[in-house]
Amino acid sequence: MTEGKRNSIALTEGPSRAAARSYFRGAGFSKDDLHKPIIGVANTWTEIGTCNVHLREIAEALKQGIREAGGTPMEFNTITINDGLTMGTQGMKASLVSREVIADSIELVARGNLFDGLVGIGGCDKNMPGIIMALCRLDIPGMMLYGGSIAPGKLNGVDITIQNVFEGIGAHAAGRIDDAGLEALEANACPGAGACGGQFTANTMAMSGEILGISPIYLSGVPATSKEKLAATREAGHILMDAVRANRRPSQIITRKSLENAIASVAASGGSTNAVLHLIAIARELNIPLTVDDFDAISKRTPFICDLTPAGKYVAKDYQAAGGSRLLAQRLINAGHADGSALAISGKTLAEEAALAKETPGQDVIHTFENPIKPTGGLVILKGNLAPEGCVMKVAAFGRYEHRGPARVFDSEDACFAAVQAQQIKPGDVLVIRYEGPKGGPGMREMLQVTAAISSNAELSAHVALLTDGRFSGATRGMTAGHVAPEAFVGGPIAAVREGDMIHFDIENRKLTLEVSEEEIAARLKSFTPPALRWSRGVFRKYVDRVSSASEGATT
Repeated sequence: MTEGKRNSIALTEGPSRAAARSYFRGAGFSKDDLHKPIIGVANTWTEIGTCNVHLREIAEALKQGIREAGGTPMEFNTITINDGLTMGTQGMKASLVSREVIADSIELVARGNLFDGLVGIGGCDKNMPGIIMALCRLDIPGMMLYGGSIAPGKLNGVDITIQNVFEGIGAHAAGRIDDAGLEALEANACPGAGACGGQFTANTMAMSGEILGISPIYLSGVPATSKEKLAATREAGHILMDAVRANRRPSQIITRKSLENAIASVAASGGSTNAVLHLIAIARELNIPLTVDDFDAISKRTPFICDLTPAGKYVAKDYQAAGGSRLLAQRLINAGHADGSALAISGKTLAEEAALAKETPGQDVIHTFENPIKPTGGLVILKGNLAPEGCVMKVAAFGRYEHRGPARVFDSEDACFAAVQAQQIKPGDVLVIRYEGPKGGPGMREMLQVTAAISSNAELSAHVALLTDGRFSGATRGMTAGHVAPEAFVGGPIAAVREGDMIHFDIENRKLTLEVSEEEIAARLKSFTPPALRWSRGVFRKYVDRVSSASEGATT
């Protein structure tokens, strides 16, 4: 037996395990293979969309690297939901639920097969946190490996992403572009495999995994179709086997300080608000205290330095080419915004990994902290009588810090989108979308269809605000507050809002206020009756019965 074979001894070794070995040998594994550490390779491959369509090739390269380094990889599948593809439909309610199913299924297969190590390969948004949550539960040597970002599309010589298509839908509905213009966006935005190209949720969580230490920094971020991707993936297999031999486990890597490092990277890069949900959920798996208030405190002291879409002009491949997460980590550590002593999956500290950064001369994607894009980070947590447990805003992509206006109340995303498409929204309005929370949705749909339609209208984008107990895509721009908690379905104050009530966003003072007396809010909630469950059985009913508040990571 080789070094690092711990758990699988009970599965493969000794005369009593002859039957198990026979099954394995029938599946193509040799006698020698079975005496090596057994490494689970959890693959989220699917041919439904660009994010995960190439992951079979990634898995083959990873398995080659594991074999070269003395392990025996065994690949298995788990599920994925493509967020962008399902956006604006009832199918989007499955997205956040999929995070839990991914974590549960990986845990189940790993426990059933007594793996000595584990790699999860992710592509779309919920893959990465789901994989990391499973690694935390299992606490065997393991890593999350990102399939990589898509290359930007090209239209009339200009880089475009899927965000341009969503905003094009709104422009088309308003008559600002014709059918041919929308078709041109649709045909060119996604030129091949890989996850959405901006600093949206997939790239935010991939970057977070690198800074957190659970993904091989810089290697994981190589774009999906880059000629270096397969070689980088093989190298990741070598790193994993070193961790297996050293028994380097997730609980040694994911700590309070590494989580704070990850939050700082999200703040500095203008990352997705979904990172709040996912990093809290990851912390919960290891019983590490982490709250929404930690995100606000860290973002307040961490300047925004990455010029990435949707707040800026560059995409993920440009970030990687500029120096990637090693360079960002170096900037964060040197400025005192990250703790360089945190351990990485490679066995090096974050500071040692950051010291290997190679900055491309003349790059202007990752600024210095002496020359930030904004003096504070991209995330803000608001609280108040409308969100006692808090709500999250991404302020990197807009410049307004206050808004007061009348509520326009919608009990679903669909109803609000219809009103926007029908041009029934006026400058100054505050759009309130409720019953889209973890339980009420269920599953916290992202509101990109609505926010993109607003962003594409210059008259509205600078003069309306939106709040919801649902979520936002990482591609969202504008004055939007999501994850309002408690949610409407459980009788949170958002359920008491009525058409025309005045709502005040005060970002400087971190306040979200419904300008109605506490007595009136209490009276309205006293007569509150939650709507009927949209699903009375099956996976959604299980989720509704188990899921926690968004302020606690919407975990089950």
